[in-house]
Amino acid sequence: MTERPIVSTHRLQLEPDFTLDDAVAQVDHLATLGVSHLYLSPILQASAGSKHGYDVIDHTAVAEGLGGDEAFARLVAAAHAAGLGVVVDVVPNHMTTPTPLWLNRPLWSVLREGRGSSYASWFDIDWDAQGGRILMPVLGAPLDEVLAAGDITLGDHEGEPVVRYYDHVFPLAAGSDTEAPIGELVEAQHYRLASWTIADDELNYRRFFDVTSLIAVRVEEPEVFDETHRLLIDGIRSGAIDGLRIDHPDGLADPEGYLERLAEVTDGAWVVVEKILEGDERLPAGWRTAGTTGYDALLRVGGLFVDPDGAGPLDDLSAQLLGEHQDLEAIITESKRWVVQVMLAAEVSRLMRLVARARPDLEQAAAREVVEAMLVGMDRYRVYIRPGVPASAADAAELESTVARGARPGVELPRAVVEAVIDLALGQASPVEAAAQDEFVVRFQQTCGPAMAKAIEDTAYYRYVRLVGLNEVGGDPTRVGVSTSTFHAFARGLLERSPRTMTTLSTHDTKRAEDVRARLAVLAERPAAWAEWLAEARRLAVDLRSDELDVLTEYFLWQTAVGAWPISEERLQAYALKAIRESKLFTRWTEPNTAYESAVEFFVAGLVSTPEIVSHLESWVEATGVETRANVLGQKLVQLTMPGVPDVYQGTDLVDLSLVDPDNRRLVDYDERRRRLARLDAGVVPSDLHDEKLLVTAAALRTRREWSECFVGPEAGYQPLETTSPYAVAFGRGAGDGIDVVTVVTRLAGRLRDAGGFGDSTLTLPDGEWTDVLAQQTVDGGAVQLASLVGDPDGLPVALLVRVGEEV
Repeated sequence: MTERPIVSTHRLQLEPDFTLDDAVAQVDHLATLGVSHLYLSPILQASAGSKHGYDVIDHTAVAEGLGGDEAFARLVAAAHAAGLGVVVDVVPNHMTTPTPLWLNRPLWSVLREGRGSSYASWFDIDWDAQGGRILMPVLGAPLDEVLAAGDITLGDHEGEPVVRYYDHVFPLAAGSDTEAPIGELVEAQHYRLASWTIADDELNYRRFFDVTSLIAVRVEEPEVFDETHRLLIDGIRSGAIDGLRIDHPDGLADPEGYLERLAEVTDGAWVVVEKILEGDERLPAGWRTAGTTGYDALLRVGGLFVDPDGAGPLDDLSAQLLGEHQDLEAIITESKRWVVQVMLAAEVSRLMRLVARARPDLEQAAAREVVEAMLVGMDRYRVYIRPGVPASAADAAELESTVARGARPGVELPRAVVEAVIDLALGQASPVEAAAQDEFVVRFQQTCGPAMAKAIEDTAYYRYVRLVGLNEVGGDPTRVGVSTSTFHAFARGLLERSPRTMTTLSTHDTKRAEDVRARLAVLAERPAAWAEWLAEARRLAVDLRSDELDVLTEYFLWQTAVGAWPISEERLQAYALKAIRESKLFTRWTEPNTAYESAVEFFVAGLVSTPEIVSHLESWVEATGVETRANVLGQKLVQLTMPGVPDVYQGTDLVDLSLVDPDNRRLVDYDERRRRLARLDAGVVPSDLHDEKLLVTAAALRTRREWSECFVGPEAGYQPLETTSPYAVAFGRGAGDGIDVVTVVTRLAGRLRDAGGFGDSTLTLPDGEWTDVLAQQTVDGGAVQLASLVGDPDGLPVALLVRVGEEV
């Protein structure tokens, strides 16, 4: 098997309009671009027409809608012929409940045979909660109303009788009396049909976050792991697949055990996990993984280009608009309490059934208060406690602090109950039923992730408006800017702990593409100019605002507009609707407020079509072009050359102004990218920022590929380089103690311009001769004038230097 070191990746979003054969057509271009590996979204059989592949229905085959097994083989062959490898996204947590349900054969079997099914161990079902049945909340009204309307009927599937409700189809248990009244027949099954509105309260299978159509798969069971991973493992053993990206490891019962087993069966293949690390949190030391998918790097890289001095003025501006200073911690706590008490009520109830089994002596209402307080107060996606393994003192302290942070104001929690529930979560109580305690240890941790994600990323970050570009997955909006010393310390830490971790600036889950955030970072550099621009924008839009439209949403949309401009009404309307429903302030997905949504729709329509407003938006984009250019190119070059394995999300080799999914999963024009790259390679001078970003991306990727030992080899090093200006960041990469490649980028370009440029500021470059592979100029080592390197307005604000004589 040929070894293909993973040096860089390019994420491809496969779907029916971009299949595996469509990917084949792009292999040569991506090889020319300079990546070492194609990074594919999930390839296993998903629901027909799936745009993302996370709704798996069959683990035994590559999705037919993507071209099937044969198309995957063609892609692998083409990639290998071009010198590329393949990395695949893996969904270990769940399968979908498709329509019709027979498409998911294991689930169909469980619905037909109940606990007696050979697949009963596959799914995480609390059978006792519904009297031995699985709740299926798919009806548009309560069951009795649906029956009275005659909407549930008998039908046939492959010669067997079934129950039909519109497009939904359910099996009948063996021996079912099909002559009985339909209501009695339905009540006699291993499932319970019910209105969709009761899912949050009564669902008895674990789902993915709050998505009822995704049912949890118990990969902690060896036979389930083997069956759901066989195709992927065979692909690694055959050399077709070189690495795996694991979706949402925090949802697993035992992440450490899962990664250990995966490492054993793949002989230690490259594996990264989609793990969000809060603050300075680190991955557990025992995990067999190369690292994360890069949100921790995204936070630090982007922060380099955000001016911390803008925090106060931007905070004052939002307070002036809203009539109060926003407290993000309070917003998060409020959001988490709602999520825990409403959206995740069924999950909390399942935890309480375990508490009742393990400690029936506890007063249940008080115990529920404690459990909810712990979920609300948790400040990370989970702790990592394994049943039967003594918890650490740090874990105990963390759980203790969650109660203090998450308790409802004015509610006095009995100390004995607090201690008892914490002991259960730590796995160190003496319960009546030890098995219940072990299960509580696992399920409590599995519930922390959904509480965090739904409350922070999908609620609070749509409510907090100081600088919305910081409201990102894995982000910290309270941290305005990252110092160069903090970044260098982070980069060195990556090299020491996780040298082959993935880094990223954009993913299919980011709330805004990297270049939207690059534009929005400028607001922190020019808060006064932004306040003036905003006042004029609001004056121009006075006729678009109705009494229904709130100022918070308006300000959120103004920032979105300048970040993503130009943007079509269709795209901005779709984003605005998602944003206001996610914020849950005035409307929700499950309870739409049509009057409010109409007011927002009217505002958005006018924003993108009123000539004076369009001109005003364009004026801001033009006026901030220097800062935006430095941010776009600077953060890209830093990400591509810092420690780790960088991923280039599809389309982001050019300027990408996409918003949250599904906007960021739109088809990419690869023909345009191929034409632009060919012109650049022919020596044509870049004509716009798209060209410049492509030039930077290709040069960095090719440098990494040609001199991989400087970046991801066992001797790869990282060395911060001294500059005498706060507006430049530089570091060197090389094997051993040497430095062979140097990155130099401009930061806070607006502040730099106000200061009169770099002047006599210098960069201390290692001795020798160096070539800037971007500008094709040669410089000598020593004290190099930054103005001559990255300060020419007609040149690039970034440089990538390679020692002369090193062919790249």
